[in-house]
Amino acid sequence: MALEKLTPAPGSTRETKRLGRGQGSGQGKTAGKGHKGQRARKGYNEKRGFEGGQQPLQRRLPKVGFTSKIEKPYAINVEKITAIKELSEITIASIASVHKISKSVNKIKLIGASAKDLASKVKDSNVIVSGQK
Repeated sequence: MALEKLTPAPGSTRETKRLGRGQGSGQGKTAGKGHKGQRARKGYNEKRGFEGGQQPLQRRLPKVGFTSKIEKPYAINVEKITAIKELSEITIASIASVHKISKSVNKIKLIGASAKDLASKVKDSNVIVSGQK
């Protein structure tokens, strides 16, 4: 096998259409562009998504949503889940042992009236007490 003998797979390529090469070719005279009009002229370029003056699909459909890349913390109300108050150290793992949390949760925010009292017990940087940043 040599590089000069490589050929494309059979049926993978086509002959280019030879436009405007006489009446007998089937693509002579107007070269498949019809008669007159903007599309028949040289240099014509239709804008992407143009639908002949009809309102294009991308403008007919409503604008939808925005997804923020900033991860919001999972909020836990300390007043409702009282078992968190009794923990000696507060980390994501210790909270998961007391309260059911999804594995995808990376940050937790403790909220509620008595959440500030637990700030001294927090040992994990991914656990935030309301009022802290």
